[in-house]
Amino acid sequence: LHSLHHITVFSRLDKDEGFHKTGTFLSNNRQILCKTQDGLCFYSFSTVDVTLDPDTANPWLVLSKDKKQVRDGDIKQDLPDNPERFNPVVSVLGKEGFSSGRHYWEVQVGDKTEWDLGVARESINRKGDISLSPNNGYWTIWLRNGNEYKALADSSVSINLSVKPQKVGMYVDYEEGQVSFYNVEARSHIYTFTGYKFTEKLYPYFSPFLNNNGTNSGPLIITSVSPIA
Repeated sequence: LHSLHHITVFSRLDKDEGFHKTGTFLSNNRQILCKTQDGLCFYSFSTVDVTLDPDTANPWLVLSKDKKQVRDGDIKQDLPDNPERFNPVVSVLGKEGFSSGRHYWEVQVGDKTEWDLGVARESINRKGDISLSPNNGYWTIWLRNGNEYKALADSSVSINLSVKPQKVGMYVDYEEGQVSFYNVEARSHIYTFTGYKFTEKLYPYFSPFLNNNGTNSGPLIITSVSPIA
């Protein structure tokens, strides 16, 4: 899996039926088909019903009632500065964490010009200036200035994408120490962090970034992983 290039998710309906129509996502018995230098490999995973944790949200962030959307607001809310809350960084964590297994979820980024997505370990620093890197407990990618994508490894890596993602899929294999990102609609691989040893619970990480006077005001939206027709 260290040479992962593309992702396809499918459903094995029956051992004798073979594989149902290959596509991005199907509803049952989800697996990953990946290409490596040695051929094909298959991994089962579970989709995660991610919701946002309001106790971790920066006071400028606006969360939807169903805790599936987040955007940068115009007014700072009067919220307690509890230890879990990001401040001043405009970020929020998912409420559901995991300490084992393989997990997948999707986030609609739409036409936003700036955002951060990934996972963070439970013990991360949430106060003051934060440097997003695996050494600091963050495995993330970001978009800046509408077309500048980077993987925030310990030395950041520029990512050249021929198609701008509208929806980003994130896959975590806890035991393998891997975090992968995909362009869902293009069915293409964006970046993979690999070779890490996770020892703490991991949480989905989101930042819609600043709204930039309305030019980046759209929300990040956690979407359901739906079957294709």
